[in-house]
Amino acid sequence: MYQVIARKYRPKSFGELIGQEHVKTTLENAINQARIAHGYIFSGQRGTGKTTVARILARCLNCETGPTANPCGACASCREISLGGSPDVIEIDAASNRGINEMRELRESVRFRPARDRYKIFIIDEAHQITSEAFNALLKTLEEPPEWVAFFLCTTESHKIPNTIASRCQQFSFRSVDFEVLIERLRLICGEEGIEADDEALEVIALAGEGSVRDSLSALDQAIACCGTKLEAGEVRQLLGRFSVQSLERIAEALIGLDSKRMLDLVQDLERNGQNLQHFCREACRFLRNLLVAKIAGGETRLIAASSAERDRMTQLAAQFSEEDLTRYLHLTLELFGTLQTSLQPRMHLELGLVRLVQAGRLRPIEEALAGIGGAAPKAVGVAPPVPVAPVAAPAARPEASGWKKKLLEALNERGLTFIADAVEHSDVIERNGEIEFVTEKIFAMAIKSKDLTATLGAVAGQPMRVKVTVGQAASAPPPSSSNGLDRRALEDEATKRALEHPEVRSFREIFPGSEVRAVRNLKEST
Repeated sequence: MYQVIARKYRPKSFGELIGQEHVKTTLENAINQARIAHGYIFSGQRGTGKTTVARILARCLNCETGPTANPCGACASCREISLGGSPDVIEIDAASNRGINEMRELRESVRFRPARDRYKIFIIDEAHQITSEAFNALLKTLEEPPEWVAFFLCTTESHKIPNTIASRCQQFSFRSVDFEVLIERLRLICGEEGIEADDEALEVIALAGEGSVRDSLSALDQAIACCGTKLEAGEVRQLLGRFSVQSLERIAEALIGLDSKRMLDLVQDLERNGQNLQHFCREACRFLRNLLVAKIAGGETRLIAASSAERDRMTQLAAQFSEEDLTRYLHLTLELFGTLQTSLQPRMHLELGLVRLVQAGRLRPIEEALAGIGGAAPKAVGVAPPVPVAPVAAPAARPEASGWKKKLLEALNERGLTFIADAVEHSDVIERNGEIEFVTEKIFAMAIKSKDLTATLGAVAGQPMRVKVTVGQAASAPPPSSSNGLDRRALEDEATKRALEHPEVRSFREIFPGSEVRAVRNLKEST
């Protein structure tokens, strides 16, 4: 009868165990020093070896040559424990035997000596599911058991074990197995089974296991059943519902270009190819998390479960984002994944969520927004009333002959967006490295931030452009047409003149020769 790979290659000694060096070393030393505890709690993620270690420890204690850290594997006790048929090693599934009656039966069984072996061992799996009353019934026995009894409690949720129980046991936390170690284990098993598998296929299988050896071996079994003796990454990825880094990179490219249409095209391709949208969102969360880790810790970090080539590519992509942007994207994608779990319209929610990511990329830091409200000046120099105050800005790039502005005004007027065109006309338009900055007054800022302007700007440029809005006085703004406006402008000119003559302002301009006065505000009037 066929035996699945996860059972066939289950470790039978500490030497075969991978990824849990701290557990193996401690237990081997305890055996060699004859310091065997009567109670152990093995906790950790599923498939990391908790029950396996319990069985190995049972073999070590009951081997005919033992207690020994290296059981012979040939005696009746070793063979029966491996097969799960030893009369003195009792395995209990607490998921179905969790009540007080079962614990009372166990307590009665403890009173009798082992039938043949050195220890009577109780391996309790999923121990966190035992009821409070049942734990109370077990408490006294666990505190003062006979010398021939040992309890091994295995659980994925150690926080649910009562403190009264935990304090009477030695606790071991099992870790997720490192990505590289897991791949080496898969490669070894494929060699033993005569399976030809490239590195990328093994990486896909290891990622499917998420640090669980058992889950990875189950995925390997499934891949062999589907693909035969030769495993190729494309087929394995499709079988396991995984997505290539290249497909996930489309998200990053759309975010870099602030291209909502590319996001919608991505969802369309997923739907057309019959891909599971929830699985894609889960992989997108993992991808963005890896980008954030690469941004913070660099591409050589072991915190990213990926090949070296994939880590290098992630590092390149992460360099094009800020840490704040990647944090925001990951947070929104995690929210989207939660929504998709119960959504009756997953495509619609995925489209909306991905477009929200693009929109989030257009957000400005709050510091920049607050600075824009008061103009570009970092500091205001005050003079005694009624003399106004002149906010002074450090040297800044100013527009040359604005071909950008002319083309943009023509395109806006052609589209009938006259209100936005008027806002642009009263603004300075500055282009820097694929970013367009509008220096405008506060009353025009909302029009400049509109989606219609962004779309028109992209059409004029022939590619997506980032838009930055700075609230301030535009140097190229047309003069007011009314007489009241002229009077006010005259008053402002007089106030500016007086401010520029102030000694502190003059001293500042001498220190920074290229600085400009962008605006003058009378503090007496503002109060």
